[in-house]
Amino acid sequence: MGANNGKQSGSEGKGSSSISSDLSSSTDQTSTKAPKNAATSEDSDLSMRTLSTPSPALILPPRSSPLSPNNLLNGSSTSSSSFTAETIAMVHAPPAGFTHPHRLPRHPRDQQGAPIDILPDHNFLQIFTHLPTNQLCRCARVCRRWYNLVWDPRLWRTIRLTGDVLHVDRALRVLTRRLCQDTPNVCLTLETVVTNGCRRLTDRGLYTVAQCCPELRRLELAGCYNVSNEAVFEVVSRCPNLEYLDVSGCSKVTCISLTREASLKLAPMHGQQISIRYLDMTDCFALEDEGLHTIAAHCPMLMHLYLRRCVRLTDEGLRCLVLYCPAIRELSVSDCRFISDFGLREIAKLEGCLRYLSIAHCGRVTDVGVRYVAKYCSRLRYLNARGCEGLTDHGLEHLAKCCPKLKSLDIGKCPLVSDAGLELLALNCFNLKRLSLKSCESISGRGLQVVAANCFDLQLLNVQDCEVSLESLHFVKRHCKRCVIEHTNPAFF
Repeated sequence: MGANNGKQSGSEGKGSSSISSDLSSSTDQTSTKAPKNAATSEDSDLSMRTLSTPSPALILPPRSSPLSPNNLLNGSSTSSSSFTAETIAMVHAPPAGFTHPHRLPRHPRDQQGAPIDILPDHNFLQIFTHLPTNQLCRCARVCRRWYNLVWDPRLWRTIRLTGDVLHVDRALRVLTRRLCQDTPNVCLTLETVVTNGCRRLTDRGLYTVAQCCPELRRLELAGCYNVSNEAVFEVVSRCPNLEYLDVSGCSKVTCISLTREASLKLAPMHGQQISIRYLDMTDCFALEDEGLHTIAAHCPMLMHLYLRRCVRLTDEGLRCLVLYCPAIRELSVSDCRFISDFGLREIAKLEGCLRYLSIAHCGRVTDVGVRYVAKYCSRLRYLNARGCEGLTDHGLEHLAKCCPKLKSLDIGKCPLVSDAGLELLALNCFNLKRLSLKSCESISGRGLQVVAANCFDLQLLNVQDCEVSLESLHFVKRHCKRCVIEHTNPAFF
């Protein structure tokens, strides 16, 4: 920001449109002068001077909250969520003649300083590690000492930006530019970027991350529906250490792969493999079997994969997945209506690796598919089969006898499951901690009592919309002391 832009950059009454224009002009120029100490921070807001020093990205608060050390650390400053609509990523340079803070002469009136100033630097760093990105940027504007501490590389392993109004592309560009000061063009310390819910994030912001953050390990883009395949490809190609990727709700993303250039360049070294181990593609409605095939072929180290409501997937996609990714431990295909018993037969080939499986509302699944999974995946710990109306006591019997270490089971809205199936479950799965029987019409109090008498470690029981007596609920409460019972019986409390 130049001198002309420094007059009233944080003044009340500016709308988000003018804020964005101020931001665009500020990022192309050098920045404002930081205050000498906490007592002069308000004056620096009104008097800004242009310097030639490289500048960090800061997020300015409303003018109504003074930026003093005591206010920021005793909780009187505005919370990060309360001023999202008024935030600006600003360019802010260190003061002219910047030297070590302990060697700066103090003004006579400031010789005593604020009480917080007696803390050593390492204590400040510990406090700053708990602040979100926007609050951390505000702290840099308090005084010279805080400015130095805030831009310590150890505090910038994570960038976390939230909000619909924030111009994320611009914020990422300015932040990465500041973090690249010591290591030109790359941020070697940045490992995590979280922009969940930032609907203004586009491919341009992801390109910035890809170019500047080669050590990135975790990227969360949940709900950023303007992101496309090309930008995701760029990130996974340029960030070889990326292990955690969340693109849930990114409806334009249909595949995860390397760019063509990266494929040609890197194939001899690692066979076009991507190191991602955790991938969440929930609500990526356009994902099809071909895209899942490409993902599996490029990400053979996948261990956690969530494909909830990817409604175009079929059993063929699961066949390719299991073929290339044999180490999957957690898999969710809930609400994938084309998945059937044939798909579960493919999933069963994961055998002892599989610990978590969600097939909720897969209406084509029956006892046959559950029997395959139970027979070969004996180390299963979690199964969600809610809404699988083809599941009966026979499927539950196979599950109980073959998966004795089962800890969590959801068979809600399975009308064919009765007390007989519950008894088999209770007599074999003693470690059961969570059980959901919501809307199971054939369940009665007798089945619940058998469960309570054998599963002492039960912590959660859901019997909403089940015809169970008050006595049965009291019986469960007596035998399972720590159990939380979710019910619809107004007489039980």
